[in-house]
Amino acid sequence: MSSVSLGWGPKYGSILPAVAFFLALAVLPVANLLFLSFMEISWTGGVMQREFVGTENYRALADDPLLKAGIVNTLILVVVATSCQVALGLALALGCSSLGTSSRTYRTLFILPILIPGIIIGAIWRLMYNFQFGIINQALDVVGIPAIDWLGSPHLALASVIVVDIWHWTPFSFLLLLAAVEGLPKDVSEAAKVDGATAWQEFRRVSLPLLWPAIFMTFVFRAVIAFKVFDEIFLLTSGGPGTATEVISFTIYQRFFLQDNPGYGSAISVTVIFSVALVIAIALQFRSRQDVAR
Repeated sequence: MSSVSLGWGPKYGSILPAVAFFLALAVLPVANLLFLSFMEISWTGGVMQREFVGTENYRALADDPLLKAGIVNTLILVVVATSCQVALGLALALGCSSLGTSSRTYRTLFILPILIPGIIIGAIWRLMYNFQFGIINQALDVVGIPAIDWLGSPHLALASVIVVDIWHWTPFSFLLLLAAVEGLPKDVSEAAKVDGATAWQEFRRVSLPLLWPAIFMTFVFRAVIAFKVFDEIFLLTSGGPGTATEVISFTIYQRFFLQDNPGYGSAISVTVIFSVALVIAIALQFRSRQDVAR
C-alpha cells in the first residue's frame, strides 16, 4: 500500500524512516530503563537474572541519603552556575558587540574554554586547586593568606566545582547571546539615544526586553546541560568530601556501576528524565504565556 493511500502523502512518507530512526534512538533506551526499573538484577554464572519487584525501587528513592544530597547539590549547582554563566555571557556579548570587527580576537579567546576536553579541564583545575603547590594557594601565600583546601573542605568543595563549571560553560551562553545581541534592531537603540536616554536606560528599557526571550532560552538550555554534570565532579572530587559535591549523575553512576544495582539505578534515571522533561515543559509553557501576554 502506498504512502499516499495511507494518508501520509509523499512529503511525510519520505521522512518516516528518519522519524522511526530517531524514535528508536530516543524511545527504546528510555523504555529499557523503565523496564529495568521494575526489576532486581543479579548475575549467576555471568548470566543476568531478572526478578520483578514492582515499585520497590521507586519506594526506596525516598530513603536514599545519597540521592537526597545529590538532588540538593545539583539544584544549587544548576541555579548558581547557570545564573552566573548567563550574566557573564550577556556582559561579554554586549562588550564584544560594541567593539565591532575589532572584537574577533576577544571572541576567539572567550570560546576557548568550551573547546578544551573535559579530562584536560579536570587536570588543569585539580593542579590549580592543589593544597600544597597549586597556583591559587601560591598566589594567596604572596599576600599572607594561609593555604586553603579547596577540594577537600566540605564547605568549599561545591563552590570550587561551580567556579570550574562557570569558567567552562560561560562561552556557551556567550555564543547564544552574542547572536541575539547582534540581531538587535539598531534603529530602536539609536532612537532611544536621540531621545536622551543614557546607556543604562537604553539597555534596561530597550535592549533587555528585546533580549529577554534569548536570555530565557539560554538559561533553560544551559540549565538542562548543567543538570547532567558529571565529568567535573568525577575528575575533581568524586562526589566528596563525604557528599559535599554529590550530584544526581554521579549517584546514578555509583548505583549502576560501582554498586552493581542497575534496577535501582534505572529507577533514579527514569525519575530524573521525567522530572527534567516536566520542568522544561513548564518553562516553555511559561514562556509561551509571556509571548501571548505581550
